[in-house]
Amino acid sequence: MSWPQLSWPRLTVLPAFLIAVLLATWLWFRQADLDTIATNALSGGKVSKALWQHVRLTVVSTFFVLLIAVPLGVLLTRRAFRRASPAAMALANAGQATPAIGLLALLVIWLGTGTKAALIGMIVYAVLPVLSNTIAGLRANDPTLLEAARGIGMSPLGVLTRIELPLAVPLILAGVRTALVLDVGTATLAVFGGGGGLGTLITTGITTRRMPVLVLGSVLTVALALLVDWLASLAEVLLRPRGLEAGA
Repeated sequence: MSWPQLSWPRLTVLPAFLIAVLLATWLWFRQADLDTIATNALSGGKVSKALWQHVRLTVVSTFFVLLIAVPLGVLLTRRAFRRASPAAMALANAGQATPAIGLLALLVIWLGTGTKAALIGMIVYAVLPVLSNTIAGLRANDPTLLEAARGIGMSPLGVLTRIELPLAVPLILAGVRTALVLDVGTATLAVFGGGGGLGTLITTGITTRRMPVLVLGSVLTVALALLVDWLASLAEVLLRPRGLEAGA
């Protein structure tokens, strides 16, 4: 089994670039003059803790986005619920149009500080691309193909799981890829709600005017976003139904 789109450049260029950037950042830190404030901000495992918090926020929020957006997208393409589709899309658009920091502030007022407020804000902000792509992918299926499947006796659930969803996978994965990158970026704001993450390093660097702390937090955030996007692009190829791969 082979995946022609997984060329060597696609597999190696971005990881090599990220390794080079991280190595350059490490070498810069080796010669940087860190005072007591900068040292305290980066010592005691605080960097690894912030990175782990950021990854956890991204993974958990994306999991709930999938849990909400994909079933909802399927439901809104069924005949009985199609009329609700414009209202649901308008609500999802409103969630993403709302400034993330403002949404987080409202959630903190309602729920208090902590991870819960940050996660809900990230979920609301990232639902739109997965929901819209799920609906678009299911609506793009050839009606004659679906009728043929029903004609040979397949149940509605069988048509959905064996025909509609597999054909919609490429668009759904593209939405998931967008949601992941949005979540990585939005997670930097979790610090304002007490959710931690790499935003802790960024805000500490800004408030204390310590450039090494700010640079490290920013570089790690950008590197994580690029890494997530690269992994999602590979998943788009690997999880694409083989029939579509061959015909592409």
